[in-house]
Amino acid sequence: MFDDVSGRYDLLNQIMTMGQDSAWREAMWRRVPRSARRVLDLCTGSGVSLPGLRTPGRTVLGMDVSLAMLQVAHEQHSSVGWSPRLTCADGFKLPLRDGALDAVTVAFGIRNLRPRREALAEIARVLVPGGRLVVLEAAAPSPGPLAPFARLWIRHMIPLFGRLSPDPTAYRYLSESIFEFGSGPEFEADLAAAGFERREARAFLFGATRLWVAETRPAVGQIPTEGGATVQDARTESGEKAQSDSSSGAFGLESSVWALLRAGISSAVVAALVWALSVWLNVRDRLPLSPVQQVLAGLLLGGGLVVFGARAVLQLLRWDALRGRGPDPR
Repeated sequence: MFDDVSGRYDLLNQIMTMGQDSAWREAMWRRVPRSARRVLDLCTGSGVSLPGLRTPGRTVLGMDVSLAMLQVAHEQHSSVGWSPRLTCADGFKLPLRDGALDAVTVAFGIRNLRPRREALAEIARVLVPGGRLVVLEAAAPSPGPLAPFARLWIRHMIPLFGRLSPDPTAYRYLSESIFEFGSGPEFEADLAAAGFERREARAFLFGATRLWVAETRPAVGQIPTEGGATVQDARTESGEKAQSDSSSGAFGLESSVWALLRAGISSAVVAALVWALSVWLNVRDRLPLSPVQQVLAGLLLGGGLVVFGARAVLQLLRWDALRGRGPDPR
């Protein structure tokens, strides 16, 4: 199934998440400790989650069961520095020894691994004691005022967008698998059963997507340690030194504040347009305007309301995503 949809998979993901998936993946990347030297991106698909994991001195693995998806990942990521190692593998029988990895990420793939507790137990096997698992996943809506709209989007809009895919049945499966995955508590119970301790859980897009950070339990008598950096910062493709963490954090805070401010301004414009439209509907028949002019004025007010309403929503989503970036773990 994933072989069949590999060509347009990333494009449709961006459409269905209203362009927010890249910000969510950045939040996932930032939960991977910088000290992690061996990192696996499981269910890597086309490799869209790999770029943020690459860092000097780190070995990055990308594993998936779909060869066509891995071919897309190879074409996009094999020519860059610190390129990841790509492997076609079964998530229930990873070709790795016990304790081979420092961290594992899974973006929008954990719900495809069933029975889930067995998959999580296999991930725990290949992690060192105290190793970190970061999971980003679409989830069923939790009870609340926005739940009916979220259910409508998942049940009907996702399959509708799937018609742009060579295999629309894959997106009907996607819709069904989100509800089967649950809203979060079910997955957290599976994490605990597999030997993980939850460190963080947060929601994006009003709970439509969730992020979990969990760690395997330390070995008996183990004392956590953090080593200092053993390699120099890499330079970007343009040759400039990578931005420092402190300046990056400050920039992220500033971007978050500006996104919230823009959302507030757009919301104020929406409120003004709603008032203007209500006044217009009450007085339009008493104004010396032709029918064409009345239609154009109504379209102008209504169009502005749609545009600024959409802008306010997008800025709120961006602010929520920027808030979720969190600190850069050491």
